[in-house]
Amino acid sequence: MMKSKLISDYLDELFENPHCELNYNKDYELLMAIVLSAQSTDKRVNMCTDILFTKYNTLEKIIKAPIEDIQAIIRPIGSFHKKSEYITSIAQILVEKYNGIVPTDREALEAMPGVGRKTVNVFLSEYYQIPAIAVDTHVERISKRLGLASKKDNVRIVEEKLMKKFRKEEWARRHLQLVLFGRYYCKAVKPKCINCKLKEICGEQKKNLN
Repeated sequence: MMKSKLISDYLDELFENPHCELNYNKDYELLMAIVLSAQSTDKRVNMCTDILFTKYNTLEKIIKAPIEDIQAIIRPIGSFHKKSEYITSIAQILVEKYNGIVPTDREALEAMPGVGRKTVNVFLSEYYQIPAIAVDTHVERISKRLGLASKKDNVRIVEEKLMKKFRKEEWARRHLQLVLFGRYYCKAVKPKCINCKLKEICGEQKKNLN
């Protein structure tokens, strides 16, 4: 059986209906939540955005909000000075340039402060169902452990290799599954290898046995 098929089957077994674990109700809430999630956890981000988007429930209110208040709300996720500026700037750009609607254009999105390729991939695949694979720390780690990518590959090369390994219509699903697999099973520290059906092809498992 091909490696990618073996991995796909196991991911489907573990996560039949994968979903993004960031809470959101509007397009800009998802984009901002992804920006805030850098170097933080979805759980912590959700705790902050539940407060932020309830208190400031429109882009206009976010723009007018005292920056100190936004900083206080998002403080638990870290880098709150920088991220508060990102949030305010994104809100302003969306209102002034895009009538309050998050665009689907990649270049337009990546021009926004705090928004990089990974953020765009997550947003487009989740909100607009545009096929994309976002490579975060979980996806990169698993891809290299399972031999889908080489240890020396940067995130862009990992992304390109994964796009070749999986069918385009599966990209968004595989991304979510790999994130969840890395978050709950194939962890950076103390991965749950004992019952894993992929341990025969896993470089981490082989390393632990030596």
